[in-house]
Formats: sequence, structure tokens, C-alpha cells
Amino acid sequence: MKSTQKKTLNFSILLALAAVLAAPFAAAQQAVSTKFLGAITSISGDTLTVKTAQGDSRQVQVPANAILKRVEPGQTNLSAAVDMKYTDLAVGDRVLVNLDPNSTGAVPAALRVVAIKASDVQKRQQAEAEAWQRGVGGLVKSVDASTGVILVSTGAGPTIQMFTVKTTPATILKRYAPGSVRFDEAVTGPITAIQPGDQLRARGQKTTNTITADEIVSGSFRNVSGTISSIDTANSTLVVKDLATKKQVTIHLGAETQMRRLPDRMAQFIAARLKGQFPSGSGGGASGSGNGGYRPQNAAGNNSGGGGNGNGGGQGGQRGASGRGGDLSQALSMAPLIKLSDLQKGEAVMLVSTQGTSDVTAVTLLAGVEPLLEAPASQDLLSNWSMGSGTPDVAQ
Repeated sequence: MKSTQKKTLNFSILLALAAVLAAPFAAAQQAVSTKFLGAITSISGDTLTVKTAQGDSRQVQVPANAILKRVEPGQTNLSAAVDMKYTDLAVGDRVLVNLDPNSTGAVPAALRVVAIKASDVQKRQQAEAEAWQRGVGGLVKSVDASTGVILVSTGAGPTIQMFTVKTTPATILKRYAPGSVRFDEAVTGPITAIQPGDQLRARGQKTTNTITADEIVSGSFRNVSGTISSIDTANSTLVVKDLATKKQVTIHLGAETQMRRLPDRMAQFIAARLKGQFPSGSGGGASGSGNGGYRPQNAAGNNSGGGGNGNGGGQGGQRGASGRGGDLSQALSMAPLIKLSDLQKGEAVMLVSTQGTSDVTAVTLLAGVEPLLEAPASQDLLSNWSMGSGTPDVAQ
């Protein structure tokens, strides 16, 4: 979930700035105890308005003799900080402000401002998103804690592949908190916490079927497939009758829940692939007509990789939906986003949620899945996708 990654990074930035405050700088400044952290919301003359980590707004004047430093995201001390000008500050930048204890004005004056530029944060977020994108996501098959090796399956049905995830003493291991789908609430834990059947996503140095992980996030989640019995848009919930248990399950949809709908032709093609009816990367021989079915979007939002008008569009659209080389989870990430109001009572959905029997929170929800429910491997397909494939939500 891309949004969860941003929140995690912002939280890390606040921790980094707090560490900067604790670093030795000068004896006089060590005595200063009045300080605050936050993000700049406006700049007027020599005065900053900062929304603090606690949620309140504070103003501070930055005199010409104030010390201004810039640090990169992730830095925990001032050893690599560089001087910056007041005019380099911008709305959105995160700052640590040390107030001048001798200030007597109505608006307190800053003794020092340490900033992390919003543009630097965006660059780091993009780099991390790309790293997760290039990583591996799937279901844990086995864990060897003694060697630090985890075997993970990706894909589903005929497209399934096995990856070896190698950990080192430097690998960051995180675990989703019980009942949470938020990446920023994931906590560190030992490799022994990872169990077969868990969902896992890893980023690091990847070869054909092996990845040496820099970071891993894992969690235990539940798969639910069924039909919608009722929808409560006011409370962002829906009730689904689970096809496996025949019981009603209340599904909570939070800000982190990713919801998408498969176009009809894309759903039919993926179902055929899961049943082994088409070889990997083929369009199944369908010629198609008209608009050519599903047309995936590239990173710039332009339609590419399939579709097209006239004969042959269907075949091209199916090739695009195959995810270039059989990665069907990538195809799911190209499906259009939807809102709760787009769902209807009686339609089928597939989702991955937190653990629970009758009341859960959805991580991902996929509509337009009627053809997929006929393919037993469809549950594994959604499990592989739910942790951010395509748009690293964790991991993603």
C-alpha cells in the first residue's frame, strides 16, 4: 500500500529528527529544552507556522542569526547535515525547532531549525516504492530459522513460482500487528514469528528465483470469497456470506483498504489462466473486436500494452492482462480503483482481511470476480497480490 509506506516514512522521519535533537551540538544548545517537531504549513516573512507531531499549530520567528541545517531522510545526527538558507524552506518540509530561551516577543524566536526537505522525502519514497516493486511477494511455504532461509510461492495455478528469500543479520524483519492492516504499525520481530501460510513481501537484491532481503514484512491474514449481503456506506462496512464457511462476515473498509474491479474480459482471461487453459504469455488465440477489452495503464497513466481498436484487440488486451510473462498479480494492480458506493448487493467479491471469524478489516477487496470463483487457485492469486504488488502498499 503506497499510502502506508508514506506514513511509515513520515513516522521514521520524526524519529530521526528526535535523534538529531539528542545529538551533541554545542554546550549552550544542550541546555535548551524547549523544542518541537512538525511540518511547515505556511511561511510569512520570517515566520513559520508548523503543525506539530501532536496536531497543534505553532508559530516561530526565524531571525537572521538562527542556525539552519538540512539533513537527509534517515539521518540520526548532525554529522552529515549541511547549512541551508531560510529561503530554502518550503511548505511541507519537516522541521525540528529549538526555541531561543531568551526570546521575549509575542511569537517565540528559533535558536535552531533542522529541516528535512519534502522533496527529499518524496525521492526516498519513490526509491523505496521501486525497491518493493522489484521485490517478491507471496505465501510462505517454509521457514528455516537456522539458516535464515524462507521459501515463498508467488502466482497461482499454472503461473505459480517458488522463490528463496535469504535473510542476513542486517535484514529488517517486520510483522503486521494483530488486527491491523497498516504498514506503519508493523513491529520488528524474529524470523521465528514467520509461519507457513503467512503472507510475506521482501525487497533486496534479486536474481532469477532468489532474493537477499534488505527488509521483510509478513503477517497472518484471512481469505474471504463470497456474495455481498448488505452494504452500510455510512459506517464503511459490508456483510459478505463466505462461500467456504457459509457464514456472514462483517467487513470493515478503512483508509488503507485497496478496492479494485476487474473488467469482464480481464476476469475471464485470468480465470482461464488459473485453470491452465492458456499458456503463459499467450492471448489464448482470441481475436476480439471493438475496443479490444482491457487496456492496462503504464506509470504515466497512458493506455499501453494491449487492447487497441479493430481485430486483434482482444488478444493484445489479454496479453497485457497476463502481466508480461505470467505475473497475474501485476494485472490485478492495473484494475481500476473503486469505492464502496460502486459495490452492489448480491455481487461476488474476493478479499484478504485481518484474522477473525465474523468481524474483520479488509486489506484488499476485488470485485468483478465471478469467473475467478470457478478457479480454486484464485485464493492464492489474491493472497500474493494483497501486500502491495504493483503499488507497494507494504510493502508493497
